[in-house]
Amino acid sequence: MQNFIETGLRPEILESLEKMGFEIPTPIQAEAIPFILDSDNDLVALAQTGTGKTAAFGLPILHKIEPARNEIQSIVLCPTRELCLQITADIERYSSNLPVSVVAVYGGEPLYKQLGALKRECQMVVGTPGRVNDLINRGKLDLSSVRFLVLDEADEMLKMGFKEEMDAILAQTPAMKQTLLFSATMPPDIESITGRYMQTPHKISVTSRNETASNIEHQYMVTSASTIYQALRRYADMHPDIYSIVFCRTRQETKDIANKLIADGYNADSLHGELSQGQRDQVMGRFRKKHLQILVATDVAARGLDVTDLTHVIHYHLPDDPENYVHRSGRTGRAGKSGISVAIITNGELKKIKMLERQIRKTFVRKPVPKGMDVFQTRLANYIVSLESMDVHNPVLEELPALIEEKLSHLSKEDLIKGIVAKEFSHIYEDYKNAPDLNVTSERVSSDRKGRKRKDTEKGNRFSRFSINLGRKNNMRPDLLINIINRHTPEYKIQIGRIDIQSKHTIFEADWHYKQELVKAFRKAKYKGSPLMVQAFQNNAR
Repeated sequence: MQNFIETGLRPEILESLEKMGFEIPTPIQAEAIPFILDSDNDLVALAQTGTGKTAAFGLPILHKIEPARNEIQSIVLCPTRELCLQITADIERYSSNLPVSVVAVYGGEPLYKQLGALKRECQMVVGTPGRVNDLINRGKLDLSSVRFLVLDEADEMLKMGFKEEMDAILAQTPAMKQTLLFSATMPPDIESITGRYMQTPHKISVTSRNETASNIEHQYMVTSASTIYQALRRYADMHPDIYSIVFCRTRQETKDIANKLIADGYNADSLHGELSQGQRDQVMGRFRKKHLQILVATDVAARGLDVTDLTHVIHYHLPDDPENYVHRSGRTGRAGKSGISVAIITNGELKKIKMLERQIRKTFVRKPVPKGMDVFQTRLANYIVSLESMDVHNPVLEELPALIEEKLSHLSKEDLIKGIVAKEFSHIYEDYKNAPDLNVTSERVSSDRKGRKRKDTEKGNRFSRFSINLGRKNNMRPDLLINIINRHTPEYKIQIGRIDIQSKHTIFEADWHYKQELVKAFRKAKYKGSPLMVQAFQNNAR
């Protein structure tokens, strides 16, 4: 398929696409659109974020929808409010020449607004599983006329704990419908859904599992745990045109890092789960307009963000799941442009880099943390470039020639330039002239390892055994356990050893240094509304 005209889509849709500048379908669109147009069979499509999935299912559904029927003919389920709003906005643009109404339903907004929209004419609903299920239980959302069911980023919905809601929603839809499942990966839970709710689905895939785009360069810098923030600052300073998302593990960390960046003069802000929808929209509006250069976010908060032209993705902490790394890094290098994914790690995480290289089949390039004077010289050079491009014919300046002449005429051009630069950069020079080297060299790595070995030998074995009251019946997985531990112990980097998932509980090993902290962190913790309990085995260090 060379262009959208060859798809056979309605002229009204093609006209909208032309206005939007859409000419050539992406690979997922080229495969999914003809299939959905020509077949009523179910579809499983494997595609990463940013590959054009919304158009892949949205365009053929709009083609097949009957605008004259005032009933819900299609429902799209997605994991987050941001993705819900983005899908709705995209479909509204695709259908700008059609009398089709699309309603978004999601948490974080007063229910009455969405109820009012549903009472009016509505052919398509886009929603998050929690709010959709709530509306069904209230008797306010009737899915009996649905002809098209879309599960977008189905793997993420399952990771976020929406399996029960998804099962309940799918049970309310007609048996005779076309189900379209889009996912970046194919974990066992997705296989379960396809087996229960889909009829011999056709499968397409435009990327291999856990692979990232070829136009993304993967980098890492090695520093100590106490200097990760300073390494982040130096990296940003060396890239003055940076437009980036910085990924952190917890809400609190996103707030802390963003606040530090703002205090240090960067155009930055944070995106996390404690923000109201209005606050999130405001932050994202500023970021999309590039009034912010750096957005600090968690994986969950950043799901569904459709932002183009990102130059960098920065991993303040590497994710535990390689699939999350693929999702993160895939937010740069879109639409044929190049991008950089850089991880700031400690020497203890070098094994993670090697593991990621094997799993995503990419080579990571080690980059040095910029040295202080390198940063200073780069900032100075960029400032001089900005002076060169300055508009000297500013009307304000033209009104002040006498004052300028009176105050500055005794200075030579050389002295004036030196004075301006010194005024702007003397404090930066003072900050960086004696700045320490933040790199962890191979010698320091070797020394650290020896030190750790001596410490472990002196104090005994490294791991202790614990149990947690979640097991196979709770759909426990190793990556889920690690995410739960990280979420409840954000201030520590606790190393996890062996994991043994049993029927009703899981036994795992964790760094014995954090034995008390780990048990204490879970005393009031909950998972899906039920209390969590972590217990340490006695005398079990090994």
